[in-house]
Amino acid sequence: MDNKFIRVDEVAQELSISKPYAYKLIKKLNDELKEKGFITIAGRVNRQYFEERLYGAGEKQGKEMV
Repeated sequence: MDNKFIRVDEVAQELSISKPYAYKLIKKLNDELKEKGFITIAGRVNRQYFEERLYGAGEKQGKEMV
């Protein structure tokens, strides 16, 4: 079962960035989610949201393919 959250270690490794910068990135993404009314957990972010924001996956890509 895949974990629904991505942690700082994975973010740093995935993007080849330092852990402090990964924490800043996770905080930014979590702040965006909070504004939308979602509950967040410090130090981790929803994996799907992370991939959508960084790689453009999701609704926009699906609409372009149609």
